[in-house]
Amino acid sequence: MMILIFACGLIFSIRTGFFQITHLGYILNNTLGKVFRKETNRGEGVMTPWQAVSTALAGTVGNGNIAGVATAIAMGGPGAIFWMWIVAFFGMMTKMVEVSLAVEYREKDSQGNYYGGPMYYIEKGLGPKWKALAKFFAAMMVLGALGTAVWVQPHTMGMAMREAFNIPPIWTATVAVLLTALVIIGGFKRIGVFCEKLMPFMCLFYIIASLVIIIANITALPNALVLIFKSAFGPTPAIGGFAGSAILLTMKRGMSRGMFSNEAGMGSAPMVHATAITDHPIRQGLFGAFEVFIDTIVICTMTALVILVAAPNIWHSGLNGVELTFSAFQQFYGKWGTGIVAIGVLLAAFSTMVGYYIEYETSVVYLFGQKAVRFFRWIYLIPPFIAVSLSVEFVWTIVDISTGIEGLPNMLALLLLSGKFVQLFNDYKKGHM
Repeated sequence: MMILIFACGLIFSIRTGFFQITHLGYILNNTLGKVFRKETNRGEGVMTPWQAVSTALAGTVGNGNIAGVATAIAMGGPGAIFWMWIVAFFGMMTKMVEVSLAVEYREKDSQGNYYGGPMYYIEKGLGPKWKALAKFFAAMMVLGALGTAVWVQPHTMGMAMREAFNIPPIWTATVAVLLTALVIIGGFKRIGVFCEKLMPFMCLFYIIASLVIIIANITALPNALVLIFKSAFGPTPAIGGFAGSAILLTMKRGMSRGMFSNEAGMGSAPMVHATAITDHPIRQGLFGAFEVFIDTIVICTMTALVILVAAPNIWHSGLNGVELTFSAFQQFYGKWGTGIVAIGVLLAAFSTMVGYYIEYETSVVYLFGQKAVRFFRWIYLIPPFIAVSLSVEFVWTIVDISTGIEGLPNMLALLLLSGKFVQLFNDYKKGHM
């Protein structure tokens, strides 16, 4: 899976002249910049482009950014962060391709809902003979959504609230499920409005809290960066509670956590972007690239640097997952550090549970039709009650498996439809750049 993601991202980067680097300013200006300028949206769709990217970010900016990054460092060493960056670098282009194709091949039902994503561009773009692959992806996406959104998120949320406030995990899961149900019952539009309000606050809250620590320990930053690059290309010896890591293990941990965090190539976020109001597929594709940039290059890096600069010995102390992040924040904020991380975990997990529901419902509708949604909606709310009682290693293993499987058909489709994307890309450049 990692090889496929690297290859796909490299191919599209070359064919677009490394657009995500040469035109990073253009991407930011036409995504975040448009929001600040309050530019109106043209075209058809249900959500505004900002609501769509906020909802997609709700599905990706979760505890992979807080607990997952810590797990990567604890098991693969600081060099894992470098490989997480590599995944993000190529993932920006991969996500742009996914989103563009999802908008190009989306469908509108009789109730005015827009559905799109890999299953639609596999069947419509590659032809009816590929429908079996489209159905396989949709089935894996249903399982992947259950694993990613309502398995690992409530588990990490429950552990964080227990650690910070001594609240039993089952109580946390119960409240999260009730609140999630209240939002998703209102449909895609309510989910978009909810995520549009929550995501900017959540991201800014966590980024500012992290930057305060990094700036306060600015003299330790150069050493942290050197450690990341040095560990990425050489084995990390056993230190303290750290068992040591070979280069391949470092790559594996970093890339797998990066894949889980930004989900570029997984085919999940394009289902959300397919609902956006837009006049050209590539225009929404820019929001896909922006999504990966914010998720991994910005937020994941914040977590990593806090862990490495707050106290240089924390990362090899034997702590893992959210407990490692807790410890890093406590070094600076004291007892308040636990509360800050717990709030960040709570918001990230809850937003993922809500935002990921669109991917889940889109897959259910493709497989079983609109009438099946009412039944499957309740299935979506069951896993949290089971996940909170399991070990962190088991939970993350399930997530890695489900994430990898659902991405394989999507990556194949992206490669086969590369010509269509290049056509859309060139058309956009002629008319809009």
